[in-house]
Amino acid sequence: MAMLFIYETRGASRHHQKRIPSEKMKKPILLGMLAYCVCGSASAQSSVTLYGSLDSGLAYVNNSGGHALFKANQSNMQPDRWGITGVEDLGGGLHTLFRLENGFFTDTGALVNTNSFFNRQAYVGLESDQFGRVTLGHQSALSFDLLTPFANAYAGNSWNMFHPGNVDGLANSATSSINNAVKYRSPTWSGLYVAALFGFGNTTDFQYGTTSSVALHYGNGPFEASVFYQIQHNQAFSLSPLALGTFQHQPAASYVADRAQFWGAGASYRLDAIKLHLLYTRVKLESKNFADVYQSWDSGAEWSVTAASTLTAGANTTTLDTHRWTQVGLGYIYSLSKRTQLYLQGVYEHANPGSLASLSIAGVSSTNNQLLLLTGIHHNF
Repeated sequence: MAMLFIYETRGASRHHQKRIPSEKMKKPILLGMLAYCVCGSASAQSSVTLYGSLDSGLAYVNNSGGHALFKANQSNMQPDRWGITGVEDLGGGLHTLFRLENGFFTDTGALVNTNSFFNRQAYVGLESDQFGRVTLGHQSALSFDLLTPFANAYAGNSWNMFHPGNVDGLANSATSSINNAVKYRSPTWSGLYVAALFGFGNTTDFQYGTTSSVALHYGNGPFEASVFYQIQHNQAFSLSPLALGTFQHQPAASYVADRAQFWGAGASYRLDAIKLHLLYTRVKLESKNFADVYQSWDSGAEWSVTAASTLTAGANTTTLDTHRWTQVGLGYIYSLSKRTQLYLQGVYEHANPGSLASLSIAGVSSTNNQLLLLTGIHHNF
C-alpha cells in the first residue's frame, strides 16, 4: 500500500490561510496522483503504510475498592495505537524497513506514555532474503513477539486476561518495550527461525540496565511453538497492580530488580474450527539477597462457530512468593467485517487468602474475588 500526500503552497497569507486549488490546478494534481499510484504498483520498489487500531466500550466491575463500578473502557481486544511502517527495495534481495508506532487511549485521546511519543516502537533496519533481518531502536521484546500469541489475552482477544501485574512483559502496553535495542531474526528454514535481542544500558558500566534475550520459533501447518530466554539487569517493575505494598524490602510501585531471568514456552494447534493453545512463563526476580519466582500457566481455546462468530475460553494461574491469582475468561466476538468486530466478554479472578484480586482495568478489589464484564467495538485500519 503506497500513500502520497501533496501539499500546495502559493504564498501563504499572514494568517496562514489554506488555498483551494482551482479547477485547472485540480486536474494536474489528480493525474499526478494516479500516475504515482500506477507506477508505484508496477515497480513495487517501496511503500509506506499507515495503520492503527481503536477499541472502545463499557465495563462493569463488581468490586473496585469495595464498590461496584460502571466505566467507559478501551483497548480490550487490542491496544489503541497508530503507526507508520515502510519498506524500500534496495535490490539483490535487500530491503530497508522502518516502523513508528504510538499507543494512546481512545476514551481520552491521551498518550499511554507521556514521556515518549512513539512509545510502542521506533526502529529502522535492513532485511536480507538470505541472511535475515536486523533492526535498531525502541522495539518490542522477543517475549511479546513469540510468546504473547499463545496467551489467553492475545488468542482470546481479552486484554484483561494477561497475567497479573504483567511481570512477564507479555502485554506490550507501551511501557515494556526495550530501549536502545538491536534485534535479529533469521530467515525461516522449514518452518524454523531464531531471534536474538540486546538492549544497551547506555552507561559507562556496560552491564548496567542491559537486556539480552534469545528465542526459537517453529511453525508447520496447524502446529506452532516457541521457546524464549531473557536476562535483564537493573530493571524496574511496577508491582502495585498486584496489590502489594512492599516487595523484597522495596516499595512495590517502584521495585527494581538487580537481575531478572525469564524463561518461557508456548504452543498452539488448530483442529479445523478449534484452536488450542498452552503457555508457561517464569521470571526470577533478584535484588540484594532476595530472590522470588513469578510464574504463570495459561491455556485456552477459540472456536470459529461461523465465518463471523467466534467463542473464546481460557484460564490461567499465577504465583509469586505466597500469593496466587487464578483467572477464568469467556468471550463472544462477532465480525461485522474484516476490520470491525463487536464483543462481549467476562473475566473472573480469584486470589488465595491473604491476597487481593486486581484485574488490570478494574482497580483493587476489597476481597480476593473480582468479576469484570465488558462489551464494545473494535476497528482496525
